[in-house]
Amino acid sequence: MNRMRIVLSMLAMIGACCLAATGQAGQELQWRHAIGIIEAPKYAAGFEHFAYVNPQAPKGGELKLSANGTYDTFNPALDKGNLAAGLLPRASSVTETLFKPSMDEDGTSYGLLAEAIAYPDDYSFAKFRLRPEAKWADGQPVTPEDVVFSFESFKELHPLYTTYYAHVIKAEKTGEREVTFTFDQKGNKELPMIVSELDILPRHWWQANGPDGKPRDISRTTLEPILGSGPYRIAAFTPGSTLRYELRDDYWGRNLNVNVGYNNFRNILYTYYTDDNVGFEAFRAGGVDYWMETTAARWATGFDFPAVKSGNVLRAELPNPYRTVGIMQAMVPNMRRDMFKDARLREALLYAFDFEELNRTVFYNGYKRIDSFFWGTELAASGLPQGRELAMLNDLRDKVPPEIFTTPYSNPVGGTPEKQRDNLRKAVGLLKEAGYELRGNKMVNAATGKPLAFELLLSSPRLEVVAVPYSNMLRKIGIEMTVRTVDSSQYINRLRSFDYDMTWTVWGQTRNPGNEQREYWGSASVNRQGARNYAGIADPAIDALIDKVIFARDRDELLAATHALDRVLLAHHYVVPMYYGNTARIAYWNRMSHPADLPQFAIGFPDIWWSKNP
Repeated sequence: MNRMRIVLSMLAMIGACCLAATGQAGQELQWRHAIGIIEAPKYAAGFEHFAYVNPQAPKGGELKLSANGTYDTFNPALDKGNLAAGLLPRASSVTETLFKPSMDEDGTSYGLLAEAIAYPDDYSFAKFRLRPEAKWADGQPVTPEDVVFSFESFKELHPLYTTYYAHVIKAEKTGEREVTFTFDQKGNKELPMIVSELDILPRHWWQANGPDGKPRDISRTTLEPILGSGPYRIAAFTPGSTLRYELRDDYWGRNLNVNVGYNNFRNILYTYYTDDNVGFEAFRAGGVDYWMETTAARWATGFDFPAVKSGNVLRAELPNPYRTVGIMQAMVPNMRRDMFKDARLREALLYAFDFEELNRTVFYNGYKRIDSFFWGTELAASGLPQGRELAMLNDLRDKVPPEIFTTPYSNPVGGTPEKQRDNLRKAVGLLKEAGYELRGNKMVNAATGKPLAFELLLSSPRLEVVAVPYSNMLRKIGIEMTVRTVDSSQYINRLRSFDYDMTWTVWGQTRNPGNEQREYWGSASVNRQGARNYAGIADPAIDALIDKVIFARDRDELLAATHALDRVLLAHHYVVPMYYGNTARIAYWNRMSHPADLPQFAIGFPDIWWSKNP
């Protein structure tokens, strides 16, 4: 999963350095080398390296990877264009963050560009002290001015971070190597973690002239290789087609404890392919070194080629990256369209989706049905609400669906002709309640006679194996769903502007949800283009529950609030929950290797892997 790691709700920060900072109210603050979320950080200040790495891993060799579609920008601060692979904020090869996550702890980070953090008891601000040795690739030091510039740029130019940093009101230089973020809320334990994962960009480079003699503009896309402080640089590229990163011999942080055993490939080459199938053929032929398979059918039938049989290509199913990740993969009706404002219509769409039949005939029984917005974690609601969760929901009783107090959520079950007929009959009944009726073979609005028809927007042809059978099922009850697959650029632009009737998406959750919930289902994001509120949710009860999640005072309160939020989201039938697996299916050519024991919560690819032929 190409993921942007969201680390949430800070509970503890352990590991003192020897100096202290002074808070705004005179409180003496302790500088910390690590931020822990659920448990105290396991590595003490001054640790040599993470336990999961090979500190003797050889440096060298070339890693060949694939990417789909195209790219047209190297600017990570924008939500415009197609950002090149390898530059995604918080997972970039070129830029770096203030703190770096550990792969064998859930929600714990250690100092990278910053050597320490300090904050007061009320979480009203957070200070970071930059490392004196941190340098940009041109040799200039990383400064507080760079941090301020980066924060202001991301917050102004990228809609995701506009919401994510909504309660960070300013960043300012407060010392020679010190920068302070001020928050407009107290008690929001997540905010220090959020700003610790800010990607830092070089102000002096972005505000200078480019090779053409014209001023650079961070508000515009660019294909000029950007300057970073990270271990790699953009060495060569063919616009939209290929991209090569080269390991920097002069990287300032190569011997830093959080980097020992990391960044082992000399070159990382991305080749873009028109679609997933073409990329897989390149992998089979040896032109791509690593493949993460997301299609159960291909995993079951497509890996019988000679290199697998000879042992030159190795396969594994690993639970590691999913041990802390909650998943909701769904088809999402856009409630900005009037037809989808009625929850009964949305529920009818759920009854028309026969997961069991698809799992048997298409997926080789390789998936499980999703029944939570936090599926796969202890954050998922189950049974009926009790205890603290029930108390929270009672406070909102007149604003939430009444069935959440009496009926646990469950998906319809299909898989046989009899069950399918029963489900479609239920769907027709719900549509009748919503004001629709069958006229001939068409489901129409009883008042206007307008047929019930909409378009499902997809980003890849491989999703059609699910979309087409679903369309056929809907047609049995008179609903016309057109399936439209567009190229990646058009899909991203339409998604950002909410220009779709229904789409298909995946939300990933950590075990510590927080401020990003406003981005997903909060009223403040419903009309902001580029937000991930794809369903168009604007509900005061959900807003109230999101606040309870964000301001939870302890783990039990966080669990109760998240269960309540999950339960209400499900009861409104905002999405048609689909399916997922709880293991990562990977295949790779044996010309590379990895530590014998991979970290508890990650595969570590490519960060801690290495070439056998350096």
